[in-house]
Amino acid sequence: MNDEKSAREPIGEDARIDALEARLNAASEREKQRNEPQVKGADANYRSGDRVLADLLGGVLGGLVFGWLFDWLAGTLPWGLLVGLFLGIVVAFRNIIRSANRRPDGPPR
Repeated sequence: MNDEKSAREPIGEDARIDALEARLNAASEREKQRNEPQVKGADANYRSGDRVLADLLGGVLGGLVFGWLFDWLAGTLPWGLLVGLFLGIVVAFRNIIRSANRRPDGPPR
């Protein structure tokens, strides 16, 4: 018959399968590391909660201060304060909604 080796060797196929499995494992490990959030655990939750609180207080207090200053300069006591308070609340909620729609590790969705 023929003394030549066959083109398909079972050892060669096993080596290719092993190499493919190693590449798949390496790719899945890289993907897992890439998709992990940068900040883990309670720190990220505390930070986002602090951000929401700061936005809310800053918007309301800033609106009150600017409204009161406008009233003091213009002499229209309750109206500038009320308009400033309303605008501060609107800005605060807008910032909270924007931060809620942002990914934890990057740009907005």
